[in-house]
Amino acid sequence: MLEPSPGRAPIGGLPPSLLDRKSALPLWAQLVDELQRRLAAGEYSSAFPSELELASEYQVSRHTVREALRRLRESGMLESSRGRSTRVGRGQIEQSLGALYSLFSEVEARGMVQRSEVLELDEELDPDIAARLWLPADTPLLHLVRLRMADDEPLALDRTWLPSHLTTGLREADLSHTGLYDELAARCGIRLTGGREVLSAAVPSRADRSLLQLPRGAAALSIQRTGCLEGRPLEWRWTLIRGDRFAVSAEWSRRTGYRLGAPSARAAPGASAGVDDVLDEAADNDRV
Repeated sequence: MLEPSPGRAPIGGLPPSLLDRKSALPLWAQLVDELQRRLAAGEYSSAFPSELELASEYQVSRHTVREALRRLRESGMLESSRGRSTRVGRGQIEQSLGALYSLFSEVEARGMVQRSEVLELDEELDPDIAARLWLPADTPLLHLVRLRMADDEPLALDRTWLPSHLTTGLREADLSHTGLYDELAARCGIRLTGGREVLSAAVPSRADRSLLQLPRGAAALSIQRTGCLEGRPLEWRWTLIRGDRFAVSAEWSRRTGYRLGAPSARAAPGASAGVDDVLDEAADNDRV
């Protein structure tokens, strides 16, 4: 027999579907399907109902509700943490490999509000970074450190080095709501044309973990980027991205191919020891 939720108005905008208590499909599985339907319709954007509210609305036990919510959390449709109520999942930001991209643009393209907290913007000497940029060891470098936010939650910790004499205009830029590449083009007349990235798994330091609000032992993605202008290195960047909020994707074909390698690259400055294997996506010359 199909049993509606008697005597109670729906919590969201759509009326609740009926749960069939004689079905071979467990009630928790039916509830998963039902909540997926309502989530797909855009309900619960402001708040997600509590276990007690759902149990009352669908006339099921809280155990049934907990099992359904657990499955939805595993799928990423819902999120919850200790001391916080359940909410609609944000999903991952997926970045396609194979094109010059801006994290700023990717976040906004997914309808999320982005901003950056500029933690550091100064001039320094760093012989190791200078060597990566084919510059003398005593070349002054502009060092920019930003905490990248998506919908007011930490997404990435971004450290960038650029030749100071080419990028003086960036000192006046408001980098809290604009992309670095946009400002490079507008203020310095520089548009990067290509480059290379090395991706690896990383265990953040305690300080970085705190900034990213990651629990102990949580995974992060390390991206070391060399940005080039007509083949000459101009930018070296090391980004730590929360593994639960970002993913990379690639397309391949029989004609163009797709190659993964494990070069003996040096670890990024400050990276945890023991992370030695580097994932390197090497494609054609247009790849960044």
